[in-house]
Amino acid sequence: MPSFSRRRLGGLTVALALIVGLGACAPEERPLESESPEPSVEPAPSYTSTYEAPPPYALAPLTGAIIEPGSLDRPVLSAKIDNAPLARPQVGLDRADVVHVELVEGGSIRYAASWHSDLPDEVGPVRSVRPMDPDIVSPFGGILAYSGAQPQFIAAMLDTPVRNVIFDRGDDSDLVYRGLPRPSPHNVVARAAQLVDRYATDAPPRQQFAFADRVENATAVRDGVPASAFSLRYGQVGQSVWEWSEADARWLRSQGAQPDVALSGARLSATNVIVLRVIVDFGPGVPQTLLAGQSGSGFVATGGKTVPITWSKAGMADSYRLLDDHGVAVRLAPGTTWIELVPDTGDATITAG
Repeated sequence: MPSFSRRRLGGLTVALALIVGLGACAPEERPLESESPEPSVEPAPSYTSTYEAPPPYALAPLTGAIIEPGSLDRPVLSAKIDNAPLARPQVGLDRADVVHVELVEGGSIRYAASWHSDLPDEVGPVRSVRPMDPDIVSPFGGILAYSGAQPQFIAAMLDTPVRNVIFDRGDDSDLVYRGLPRPSPHNVVARAAQLVDRYATDAPPRQQFAFADRVENATAVRDGVPASAFSLRYGQVGQSVWEWSEADARWLRSQGAQPDVALSGARLSATNVIVLRVIVDFGPGVPQTLLAGQSGSGFVATGGKTVPITWSKAGMADSYRLLDDHGVAVRLAPGTTWIELVPDTGDATITAG
């Protein structure tokens, strides 16, 4: 049997010892750490909006009432309306959106009335134009029915952005005719609804006034003083009285001591009454109220109150500009409006409420 030398045996012993030592120094294996699970997230509850967009709306240009867009896309009809004793009661005047009251010959008054929101079948008695009517009617555009006038007054009216419909003249004479059982010239009427239908594609009027959203926010109601009535004197004959009716929430009109009524039996009334103090030129023989390029004072009556104003009108086709004492635009209540053009030689007296 072969023998090993002592040196070789000793080397083998050292090598074995190193192997054992290295094994003892090897790092201890650690078990793998388990990953913690992600926290669960509850899904957000589904949300369904219950908001409903309000329907679109527009304002009636002459009354400020809320209307469906496009529902009044038609021209306004204006007409010169008689106010002589034999002309009363008038036809359809109670349904006008806006009525102007103007001084004419003999100290009496006549109307320039405009219908847009509410069209009667007929209106009248229709009478002739006066020199201030181009300034009154031009801002409305549309149609004007009248019975004639002096040639220079007709020429001035024809030179406006208004369609002229004259009794016994032109293609529309079939719609302005003698139809009232009254003596001439107080018997001419206009077929209002048919006239508007005939020219239905003509442009509607633009908005004429600043309107509040409701009567409580109208300038006179917010900033004015209570008034139970006011009386207006135009001349020797022309006198009117407006009385506040809490029950009707309207101003009720009288001429002198007589309640003013339409042929329908309805009392003539208004949501707003605008009183403008104006200069009247008596030079031409026919009184002419000066409006275009003019300004002055006045007051607005709404909701049983009145507020002082200043007014101005830049040009023939421009609307009135109405400002309060602070220079802020006057806001009317939604509804009908009468505009009383009281001469500076007349009177306007307010009775406190």
